[in-house]
Amino acid sequence: MGCSVQSVLAQVPRIVVSVNGVVIPHDAIARELQHHPEATAAGAWQQAARALVVRELLLQESTRQDVTPEPRTDGEGRRETEEEALIRGLIEREVSVPEANEDACQRYYDQNRRRFRSDDLYEASHILIAARRSDSDAFAAARKRVQALIAVLVQEPARFAELATAHSDCPSAPSGGSLGQLTVGDTTPEFAQALLRLLPGEMTTAPVETRYGCHIIRLERRIPGRELPIALVRERIAEYLTEHARRMGLAQFIARLAARATITGVSLPTATDLRVY
Repeated sequence: MGCSVQSVLAQVPRIVVSVNGVVIPHDAIARELQHHPEATAAGAWQQAARALVVRELLLQESTRQDVTPEPRTDGEGRRETEEEALIRGLIEREVSVPEANEDACQRYYDQNRRRFRSDDLYEASHILIAARRSDSDAFAAARKRVQALIAVLVQEPARFAELATAHSDCPSAPSGGSLGQLTVGDTTPEFAQALLRLLPGEMTTAPVETRYGCHIIRLERRIPGRELPIALVRERIAEYLTEHARRMGLAQFIARLAARATITGVSLPTATDLRVY
């Protein structure tokens, strides 16, 4: 959100936000806005107000349960405030997070096998005529040079390495334009799209335009990714499932607190919304 805090506040009404009669000050919501970038002023204000309502709910519940704050210090020497310690202590008491066992990890792995495979590898070469998009004349000249090289290569494809060495502005020029093995994530989006359309041995027959200039791309070989065994990804799956369970457990706990509270100015998800039974 590109608006200043002042401009955001000017666009939203001064709605009274409260939790069980405790009013959340308008100035506190204004300070919280910086942590909630949203597309609209109203959206940013709602998110900031909700965050403070949740904080107040948790603090009130920690007082009701007589939680004793025990501030901790992290590895960088930062110490929790008493309020942070109260909220953490309450959550540790009320939100139990089961560890992801072997069966849960295996089940998630079986249901999401497509996520657990290595990226496809591409062996590719290219010829780059460098130019900046902001320089329209230079970019047009680069496009014409690439079109001329394509015309030669369509007739004499075996000259690709020779022409790359002679004309490419990429550091790969001395090796005939070879980029070695890469994934689509290693390239610009435009380069990746062109690469994905090629079959091994094929070359692009129109300039591929990126922020670096104009390219001719040839795909030498595609090496399909392989499915990763669960042993390699089990720890990542367990961390994901545990974190997901923690977030869901916390959301359900907050929903139960909200259902018992009197809240004005904003709405929070209910237990029914989160399927808490």
